[in-house]
Amino acid sequence: MPWAPVFPGLGIVWYFTRAAEPGWPVYVLTLLFALLALVAARRWRQGAGPILTALCLIAIGFSVAGLRAHLVTGPVLSFRYYGPIEGRIVRIDRSGSDKLRLTLDQVVLERMEPARVPARVRVSLHGDQRWLVPEPGARVMMTGHLGPPQGPAEPGGFDFQRHAWFLGIGAVGYTRVPALLLQPRAPRALPLTHLRLTLSAAIQARIPGAAGAFAAAVLTGDRSGLSSGPLEDMRRSNIAHLLAISGLHMGLLTGFVYASLRFALALIPGLALGYPIRKWAAVAALFAGAFYLALSGGNVATERAFIQVAVMFTAVLLDRRAITLRSVAIAALIVLAHRPETLMSPGFQMSFAATTALVAVFNGLRGQSWLTDLPPWIRAGVMLVISSVVAGAATAPFSAAHFNQIVVYGLIANLLSVPVMGSLVIPAAVFAVLLWPFGLQDAAFWGMEQGLNWILAVAHAVADLPDATRPVMAPPAGVLGLIAIGGLICMLWQGRGRITGLLPLALALLIWSGTDRPDILLSPSGRLAGVMTDQGRALSKPRGDGFVAGIWLENDGDRADQEEAAARLGWQADGAGQRLDLADGQSLWHGGGRRAAREVGEACARHDIVLVSEQVEAFAPDLLPLARAAGRLLSGHAPVTIQPAGADPALTPCLLISDETLQQTGAIAFEQTDAGLQITTARNVQGARPWARGR
Repeated sequence: MPWAPVFPGLGIVWYFTRAAEPGWPVYVLTLLFALLALVAARRWRQGAGPILTALCLIAIGFSVAGLRAHLVTGPVLSFRYYGPIEGRIVRIDRSGSDKLRLTLDQVVLERMEPARVPARVRVSLHGDQRWLVPEPGARVMMTGHLGPPQGPAEPGGFDFQRHAWFLGIGAVGYTRVPALLLQPRAPRALPLTHLRLTLSAAIQARIPGAAGAFAAAVLTGDRSGLSSGPLEDMRRSNIAHLLAISGLHMGLLTGFVYASLRFALALIPGLALGYPIRKWAAVAALFAGAFYLALSGGNVATERAFIQVAVMFTAVLLDRRAITLRSVAIAALIVLAHRPETLMSPGFQMSFAATTALVAVFNGLRGQSWLTDLPPWIRAGVMLVISSVVAGAATAPFSAAHFNQIVVYGLIANLLSVPVMGSLVIPAAVFAVLLWPFGLQDAAFWGMEQGLNWILAVAHAVADLPDATRPVMAPPAGVLGLIAIGGLICMLWQGRGRITGLLPLALALLIWSGTDRPDILLSPSGRLAGVMTDQGRALSKPRGDGFVAGIWLENDGDRADQEEAAARLGWQADGAGQRLDLADGQSLWHGGGRRAAREVGEACARHDIVLVSEQVEAFAPDLLPLARAAGRLLSGHAPVTIQPAGADPALTPCLLISDETLQQTGAIAFEQTDAGLQITTARNVQGARPWARGR
């Protein structure tokens, strides 16, 4: 049973890594195969049964992922829009630049048919926004820019297009003019969201400063009040997980409710001796968890956490052991069936890596005399250290791969923070909610404030330590898969054979340590390029496309910011653009902006590869066929290798990559190889998928 989620997980990975979207005949054949494998597995249970069952689960995982991708299909904006934007607020959060951000549904865009308008759009509010106090359910109007969700910042990078597809977001953008209230929230519109933000505002009114914003995030999931400073401190100290309503919070809250109610009922002899108070407490904990899920907005992480605790308390109701690998497996199966796309997210990977490792280790420690013979207070401290070390070790590879850093003092920060969260903050939060209707919540909020201020102080102190984080280069494709397989063998395999799990782990680390980053990168907009030098990646300009620049440098394992990277030697000024001499004798020219676009004809005559951010149709229409030809050449399912100068007459006078080309390819990576210059595009890696669309 503990292995059961692994096989549908393989099917889900198979679906998401395909080069093209399967047609309906593939799904029919896959489901038919799954049915035949299931029948055969029941027929030959003792022989090939386990293998056939695994194949059946793989096929089911593949089909479930495909079904989910098509169920969330919705309109996606196919062009850059500027004009009036009207919609109903359904979510309020903050962007990466710390600006307030609204997610709108019931969207109306000027001069667009309703059938073509995205179901949801996300807009960041820049500039002076004093005239709007955002409230879920209210209709707002603004004039802003919208565009389709952007693809990866580099080939193989995080795919925001896929992420937005499953969130139902069909356009993203911003406004620099004031957003205005068009219609107040209707009395019964989005009642849970309204309750959540009302509670958030009330909490922040009673607990001032960053602690209040932290408290609101812990209780309601609303993180819009938390500024970037404390958030960055928590990330650099590896305790940002305390902000998200995930497994830790859900486990602490439901565990506290369960233990408190069971203890209170046990004080009444008539109930304790004659009734199943353990099950009563489990039911109460389930209801508390369900209310917490609804109050938090039901995001993916909280939903996953509730499923995990629900499975465990259901085991209590059925008189089974609650915390077992079987329970973890059931929870994983439910999550994968409900939201298969979460398998590809860091939240799922880190959550189940930590949970599986903790359950496996503590099951192994059960009955160990060296632990049970310790005094209770010492045993609690030892178990806290063990749990922090195990959870940290299990999640470290995934954290390093997704966030490009290793937090050096994360264990210290967690040992100083997690006990305060569990023993003070969460209990105080429960008492505050229970006492609030009677006006007696102030003492509980005071206790919560002290605990949260302590955690924020720990985060700030640890983040300020020298070399608190170490940058890590992004791993190549397949490394996390090897780490997952190795870890699962070590944790789930019974007997001495589990040591073989060290082999894929060692292979993954060997591949990761030998990673080479792309020699040259071109952003999806074409306005930024970066070449790898001995000093690190040299960027073509110090400002503009800052989000992409940050991702490139993070993936390189480089601490420099964009301005520092732009000051490195690498590019040589050439007219309105910059040139780069390649090792095979070819030359590359990059120009951003209209002035450079006017020189594209001259650049194409003097260089082998020309990169320009503008549409050549407006500045050099005679070169438009060349740009379109480049788009057709590069937007296939496989990388293309360009031979040294003069070897390919089809590329005469140059390989021209313009805005017309980038609309088909997305971001581009160039690698100098013995065979020539290998060009990989984001679309090569994404494949022909429903979410992978040109901007």
